[in-house]
Amino acid sequence: MTWQEQNVPRDHAPVRSGRVGVLLVNLGTPDAPDAASVKRYLAEFLSDPRVVEIPRLAWQPILRGLVLTTRPKKSAHAYRQVWTEAGSPLAAITAEQAEKLQERLGEAVRVRWAMRYGRPAIGDELQALMDKGCERVLLVPLYPQYCAATTATVVDKAADKLRKMRWQPALRTLPPYHDDPLYIDALACDIGAQLDALDFAPEVLLLSFHGMPERTLHLGDPYHCHCRKTARLLEEALGRTDLRIDTTFQSRFGRAKWLEPATDRTLVTEAHKGTKRLVVASPGFSADCLETLEELAIQGRDQFLGAGGERFAALACLNAREPGMDMLEALVRRELAGWI
Repeated sequence: MTWQEQNVPRDHAPVRSGRVGVLLVNLGTPDAPDAASVKRYLAEFLSDPRVVEIPRLAWQPILRGLVLTTRPKKSAHAYRQVWTEAGSPLAAITAEQAEKLQERLGEAVRVRWAMRYGRPAIGDELQALMDKGCERVLLVPLYPQYCAATTATVVDKAADKLRKMRWQPALRTLPPYHDDPLYIDALACDIGAQLDALDFAPEVLLLSFHGMPERTLHLGDPYHCHCRKTARLLEEALGRTDLRIDTTFQSRFGRAKWLEPATDRTLVTEAHKGTKRLVVASPGFSADCLETLEELAIQGRDQFLGAGGERFAALACLNAREPGMDMLEALVRRELAGWI
């Protein structure tokens, strides 16, 4: 029982207060791997002006008339290839991260998780924390590299909820941690162990980050610079002299010019150049998802082997394994200083 709970008048309505909450947030997922669920998810995701920076009057007819009539069926097929008994891999892993973080932080903190698009919704989870008495909440966007289309839109959505609350919690936001030694060390430890466990010696390691339109770089978004710095620091930390490490960007969408080099094109180019053994890692993703499990591990394998490569592996993200959880706990405890 908190000090506030001990000192309320006897005739006062029950109130929970004085607690601290942590809300982990990742990108999002449909409720099911079917076209209808994917269509709802994509409609929310691609209607966010932070994600598609085209004037609404110009974009919505394209979204409603073309994208949402063709893309959901194709995306649902991709989701079905990676769906698990626990549901969406991204949701299941994020839930596991929250559960393990709760165990590590103990009863001093309430930990919940949310998706920016889809469910559980950020607003609902903020309210759930407030209902548990969490007057102070640390918002944890699980994006190491800052991008307006990821970190900023999480903060936007949290603000939408705060705008409607009479009694608001105090809010802190975990900063981007693209160059934090805790993050780099966790990546180096985890990726290094996975490389050592392979049954072949790779010639090339691709560090594949999610792509963004190139114009976002020129508009001042630091994402590209954050990715490049992560890659440089990770290469130094790995200290591997037995393979070449390159950085690429995946998941292009639409006709605009995106950050380069593109992962899919690089896989084909490497095979054509004579590379026979290649590995890809995804240091910008905190949890495995459609982009890592289907786009890289399935499509990427087909692209590389189909172009003449012989051995291919897609490494797992940090997920809820010990190196990633050690890092997440340390980052969260640091940001909670003064609150716990």
